[in-house]
Amino acid sequence: MDTINQVNVNLKANVYYDGKVISRTITFADNTRKTLGVVLPGEYTFGTTENEIMQITSGEFEVLLPDATEWITVAAGNQFELAANVSFSIRNSVISEYCCSYY
Repeated sequence: MDTINQVNVNLKANVYYDGKVISRTITFADNTRKTLGVVLPGEYTFGTTENEIMQITSGEFEVLLPDATEWITVAAGNQFELAANVSFSIRNSVISEYCCSYY
């Protein structure tokens, strides 16, 4: 999917790590949400508040999933799932983008 139609976009961006990770929240007519984000090269740790699917739309991430001891590579066109209330880390060496769906 290259285009998302008929959504509302929050004008205020979600800015993390001194602007190295930025996303915008979009809301659909049924009140479901997604975030679309850009991640500059670096290593970052995040926490979840609800279940989510993180789809990589460009570039790639190395991901350290909750309770894992080894990093995995997730390239553009692939995704990974996260439960609510967990912590995970990502690192990347190229500018990468993602689409996060909440459920």
